[in-house]
Amino acid sequence: MWPKTGSKAWYDRIDAYLSRLGFEKSISEPTLYMKKVENENLLICSLYMDDLLVTGCISELIKEFKKQMQESFEMTDLGLMTYFLGMEVNQNEYGIFISQGAFALKVLSKFCMANCKSSRTPVALGEKLSSNSDHDRVDEKSYRSLVGCLLYLTATKANIMYAVNLLSRFMYFYNVAYFKAAKRVLRYVKGTLGYGVKFERAEELMLVGYSDSDWAGSVDDMKSTSGYFFTRGLRVFSWSSKKQQIVAQSTTEAEYIAAATAVNQAIWLRKLLSDLNAEQVEATEIKVDNQLAVAIAKNLVFHGKTKHFKIKYHFVREAELSKEINLVHCYSEVQLADILTKPLATTSFEYLKKEIGVCCFVANEEC
Repeated sequence: MWPKTGSKAWYDRIDAYLSRLGFEKSISEPTLYMKKVENENLLICSLYMDDLLVTGCISELIKEFKKQMQESFEMTDLGLMTYFLGMEVNQNEYGIFISQGAFALKVLSKFCMANCKSSRTPVALGEKLSSNSDHDRVDEKSYRSLVGCLLYLTATKANIMYAVNLLSRFMYFYNVAYFKAAKRVLRYVKGTLGYGVKFERAEELMLVGYSDSDWAGSVDDMKSTSGYFFTRGLRVFSWSSKKQQIVAQSTTEAEYIAAATAVNQAIWLRKLLSDLNAEQVEATEIKVDNQLAVAIAKNLVFHGKTKHFKIKYHFVREAELSKEINLVHCYSEVQLADILTKPLATTSFEYLKKEIGVCCFVANEEC
């Protein structure tokens, strides 16, 4: 890690330089820069510390930009992106496939599990973890390191997101049971080494969200877990699984809170797309499998069924009124976000894994 002062100085320097080259900084994402002519993006540049990605519609402009950067900074041109921040990138005319097979192998070797037996799912069906369980403690550094590695793997393996979210709740209550559960996730990773997420080219690029929640899934505090996916085209590209901050008194309240989290993300994504000249005028659909939660978002009457809801969650109604988002009901069987909120049976888990685009790059039948 760089010192904070060093990072700030570097960012200020390159920010000023990109501005002199005619780039505009995104209001929604401070590490994203665009060089535009009227309503056309000529170059798009993304920063992560001292790593930089650039893309554009004119190859000559990209070459000129690289030359300008190398004249002012000590940089190496790595060509077409094939590896970035531990992620392997395969690009072809059909789309982009991103995986972390090499990193996963390093993690397996680090924890002496290179030859372990793989698991069918990352979480056992019905498994409940509690900080009050009576088990022997394990080495805290090993547990935290393993959970940290698994957390980084969720960048391309959305199907382990719920399991890692569950494990990360016990960073201060590490014991044999949690370590065993973490190793089960790693055994699942072992069986899906060649898997990643595939982004396919598509003509229809509408932003669509999926929002879901369990109810009182946490044994310790009875809080629920929210999860959301966003798709643009054929596959998901944004996801989250997180324990809610308050105790929901009903499944409807839990679903409504989850929807509010998804709406926040939808508004940010819409702003980001606007910066990239891909503004979506139509309302973003967010699919929720609870009819009452959808009705509450569309009903402006503050009635008895919602008087205990925290007021901050009712901005969902404002987003509905402004036509930024549109909550719609979907059946539980096609709710993609279900995989982010609870343990699932193998059949359901495999179905949703395929639907969200987690597949094997070398196996055509899986992709």
